[in-house]
Amino acid sequence: MGKTEKIAFIFPGQASQYVGMGKDFFNSYKESRAIYEKADQTLGFPLSSLCFEGTDKEVQITTNTQPAILTTSIAAWTLLRDSGVKPDYVAGHSLGEYSALVAAESLSFEHAVSLVRKRGQYMQEAVPVGEGAMAAIIALERSKVEKICQQVGERVQPANYNSPIQIVISGTREGIDKAMELALQEGAKRATLLPVSAPFHSKLMLPAQERLQVDIDKTIFHPLLIPLVTNVDAKIIHTPQEAMDSLIRQVTSPVRWEDSMRHLITQGVSIFVEVGPGRVLSNLIKRIDKGIKTFNIEDKATLNSFLNYYDTSNK
Repeated sequence: MGKTEKIAFIFPGQASQYVGMGKDFFNSYKESRAIYEKADQTLGFPLSSLCFEGTDKEVQITTNTQPAILTTSIAAWTLLRDSGVKPDYVAGHSLGEYSALVAAESLSFEHAVSLVRKRGQYMQEAVPVGEGAMAAIIALERSKVEKICQQVGERVQPANYNSPIQIVISGTREGIDKAMELALQEGAKRATLLPVSAPFHSKLMLPAQERLQVDIDKTIFHPLLIPLVTNVDAKIIHTPQEAMDSLIRQVTSPVRWEDSMRHLITQGVSIFVEVGPGRVLSNLIKRIDKGIKTFNIEDKATLNSFLNYYDTSNK
């Protein structure tokens, strides 16, 4: 890594969770342990034990998943920060945008973990369980997916533009079933229902957006010390107002992940470091641009592997 190469830290969202995430950090580093302890204290329940010893079912519940992923990501990011690695940009997938704002020092960890706990609750309560759904459409052009959503009507819309071959749609269960059928007729390779408990990033989430706005408006945001690329516009932001606005609009708007990553690549970013559980985002980057170098940091081994690369390259 030459000194001119730019780094972006990217933070995962829902679907990256697993039981045991972050346990290695908790056991190995006091700085990471302090983050988990802060989360337990702020939320008033042992989130750390849920991450390390909970059941799959408990970890999948949105109100638990969101603070659990954020806490694990920040437990990993703290170690990078303390090792002197400063990224040129940050971004986060959906819920990951809160982690990215903590890394940009715009939002305190305590505020972020409280907000995402409420965000999960509001999203879950916006639509009765079973009435909403999400599906991944594989290998069908963006314009065709958008056309199908318009055909099915208001009930369905694109929710995640993840990569050139994966677009997630969100809406009512009935609308999603119809859209999946149409997508396959149009030539999609696959249309798969996702194991989620609510239709995230759709207009059906409007009640959640309105409730979350009240909490975000009461929260202190600071100017971002690291530029962030938002989900809603795939644009770089720097100010507290822009951060607040994008978090609010994000609830009912699609995550423009592919566009965001392409924007960072045009800014000269050639190394993406996925900070937190899983490799979902690293795999998406490879679909967007095979030539990009990716690292993921979810335990001691992956942290050391990146730090060795970083130290060697910067000598």
